[in-house]
Amino acid sequence: MVHLFAEVHTFSNNPVVTAALAITKGLYFLSAITAFGLIFAVAFFIREERGHLTSEGLRVKKLAHLATFVTLVTVIGGTFTELANLLGGSLLDAFDATTLHSFLLQTAVGRDFLIQAMIALFVILFLQRAKKISAMYWALLLSAGALILPVFQSHASNAGNHGAAIGSLLFHVLFISIWVGGVIGLVVIAPAERAASLARFSSVALWAAVIVAISGIVNAWTRLNFLAGWATLYGVLVALKVILMAILIGFGAIHRKTLVKADGAVKTFALLTNEALVMVITVAIGTWLSTTQPPVSDAAASAPSDAVVNLTGIAMPSQPTLWRILSAYIPDGTFLGILLLATALYIRGVIVLSRRGDKWPVGRTLAFAFGISFADFATSGGLGVYAHFAFSYHMIAHMVLGMVAPICFVLSAPITLALRTLPTGRTELERGMRGSLIAIIHSRYSVIITNPVTALLIFDGSLFGLYLTPIYGSLMRSHSGHLLMNIHFLLAGYLFFYVIVGVDPNPRKVPHIVRIIVLFAAMSIHAFFSITLLSTSTLVDGGYFALLHRPWNLDLLADQHAGGAIGWAMGEIPILFALVATFLQWVREDKRETKRIDRAADRAAAMGEDDALAQYNSYLRELNTREPND
Repeated sequence: MVHLFAEVHTFSNNPVVTAALAITKGLYFLSAITAFGLIFAVAFFIREERGHLTSEGLRVKKLAHLATFVTLVTVIGGTFTELANLLGGSLLDAFDATTLHSFLLQTAVGRDFLIQAMIALFVILFLQRAKKISAMYWALLLSAGALILPVFQSHASNAGNHGAAIGSLLFHVLFISIWVGGVIGLVVIAPAERAASLARFSSVALWAAVIVAISGIVNAWTRLNFLAGWATLYGVLVALKVILMAILIGFGAIHRKTLVKADGAVKTFALLTNEALVMVITVAIGTWLSTTQPPVSDAAASAPSDAVVNLTGIAMPSQPTLWRILSAYIPDGTFLGILLLATALYIRGVIVLSRRGDKWPVGRTLAFAFGISFADFATSGGLGVYAHFAFSYHMIAHMVLGMVAPICFVLSAPITLALRTLPTGRTELERGMRGSLIAIIHSRYSVIITNPVTALLIFDGSLFGLYLTPIYGSLMRSHSGHLLMNIHFLLAGYLFFYVIVGVDPNPRKVPHIVRIIVLFAAMSIHAFFSITLLSTSTLVDGGYFALLHRPWNLDLLADQHAGGAIGWAMGEIPILFALVATFLQWVREDKRETKRIDRAADRAAAMGEDDALAQYNSYLRELNTREPND
């Protein structure tokens, strides 16, 4: 929680506006965290009965509904105070209808306030009707979106890497919300539920504390990577937050010890109350930080503004060579954090199985490692770096993220690993996390998206919707847009290959002949898209690459045509691999079916009975010998 809201350069000298800005931000943070924590408690701590909320769950849900309403009010208040701050006048100036309309629709900060208000309104409507645990999962995702949205407006580092600063800040905000929100949720729920949920929260809090500490250190380093920065007010506040973080981790350690004591319930409630108080102080410091400009080194302050850095977040690299592509590395903090978290969870699952005496195939672990490596190379590695500056390298990164890495992830069977290691319900009626995952796999939504036609439309159809419309150029101009594209490439590829060659449980059984037909269709559609790019006479980036004025690879249209050729060549190879894998799976399944029939025939013969084929032939003979009027 080093810095939650967008960087604010205070233009107003009005102390009322300055105070109102800090108050609305603090109230927003507290209410949003409280709402998130209460929803989190209902979703993961309070017992449910076969997916339905109990009376206690419904009670806490109402409190979450109230907290979300307060969040909506603070977002509206924050909109006016932020506008007044930018105008440099009084609060009354922000109530001008024309100015407010322009702020909400024509500025990035204003649009974020509008989106936050819409998300809060959706959560309110969602919670009003929610009676099942699945609805609380959706509400939790929406609430998380409202919390992390302001992060992307934060030009978080004037001295360090923008991508690392944004990513570390995003994970800092999200996991401190889980940590703080979890404590608030435990304080609110009934004592019986609290006692049953404390062990589960302790495990979650440990993960959250580690991620918060690491992300906080990274974010502080990107801002205070020079010695003089620690002597400023901002540096002192960060140091104070480090001390409070150590205190909070100490509370967590004491919680674990009280779990095994007879009077643990009483002591735990007192500890939770004290921990919540420390967290409120930490939130207040976070609010103070959000209105404090981070220090800038003298060298950074005197350096001229770089239009390329302002647009992409990184400096223009040298002309690409094989060595530079293989050796360059500028971390995309958000995507790298996602990959590191996924790796930690996968390793934890393998360790849980190993401690239980079960074996997990080494090949699946290696497939996961390759998938992580490919995804990291396409986002933070040299390929990801040059993808910001040339369409051809962007297309290579797209193919790696959308085709190569997903095949590795699918073959690593993460869903199977989760099903074997996630905790079950604490009672016979509670589904638990494992039961919830099974319910999600077999839900109506999963059945729809795992239809081969649906997966094909998402996988290949999105190519036309992205690159042949202004969407591509718009997404390339922002860090959040670039991140959204990368996540879409990875998830769309994972869904497609999960349906075609997946080894994890699937809500529908797709015949192998259908899979092969879909693969041929994907190959044809991909080739058609590539030919379309090769035949274009105008740029599809909306002028993005022209703004960079790169000193190498000057012919932008030729580079775009090269991207089309690369997409065609690289797109065929993974599909051919999937085609071979599908055929081998088909042959293997036929062999298993043949062996099953043979075993059934042997059992029937041993018991002096006819096998299934003989019984069917006997049935046909009986039908043939019947009288026509029978």
